[in-house]
Amino acid sequence: MSSKKRFFSADRPETVEGRQYHIGCKRGDVARYVLLPGDPGRVPKIGRLWDEAGEVAYNREYRTWTGKVGDVGISACSSGIGCPSAVIALEELARVGADTFIRVGSTGAIQPNIKVGDLVISAGAVRFEGTSKQYVPVEYPAVASFDVVCALIKAAKKFGYRYHVGITATTDSFYLGQGRPGFRGYSPSWVKDLIPNLRKANVLNFEMESSALLTVASLYGLRMGVICAVFAEREANKFEPIGEEESCRTAVEAVKILSKVDKDRRI
Repeated sequence: MSSKKRFFSADRPETVEGRQYHIGCKRGDVARYVLLPGDPGRVPKIGRLWDEAGEVAYNREYRTWTGKVGDVGISACSSGIGCPSAVIALEELARVGADTFIRVGSTGAIQPNIKVGDLVISAGAVRFEGTSKQYVPVEYPAVASFDVVCALIKAAKKFGYRYHVGITATTDSFYLGQGRPGFRGYSPSWVKDLIPNLRKANVLNFEMESSALLTVASLYGLRMGVICAVFAEREANKFEPIGEEESCRTAVEAVKILSKVDKDRRI
């Protein structure tokens, strides 16, 4: 085995040159600002919005591109579906130098005023998932970075996109965990009350990664925000995958805004 492929240990699964086991990146491969789509196919869609872009790694569900918007370095790394794989990406990207993250995902709206094609910016999230519980007790809040939330709002306003800001519910199940019936109509009694109760609690939407990412980022002193395109209206029982490009454009613009804020703070 070559020295570049030799790993340090079971506790430190990276090569001697610092290449991370899952994402396949080392220090210098990624920028400090990283967008985190779930779908690997969304990475080149994001990259096409940059002034410079190129693929630096693709392993398992983790597809990573790095480039520039203006003079600002930017990366995108897909995280797959669900909190376990998303937090692996966060852990390894942080190890190679990233410190500011924006999840760029899709979501289902719980509130009836939120329509397909709208954008949801998460201020915080309900932790209906197991990954974050392996880091810290459930009483610890899953909250977004104020800097990132403000940048996303400013970007959405610039483009004139319809957006909503509030609390997201993160689940480990796309079906039962989000109030959908399982195979052959399997549906325990609690499922029928899930969406009505969350609607009363003013929760905006369902998705599958945000609460763990927000929790772990806060623990590590990293900045994390979330923007999702609404693909589903749960009350109207409508599904239409639109709004992806708008969410990507908003996230890229937010990085430009954050970069300026960071430069101003250093003056």
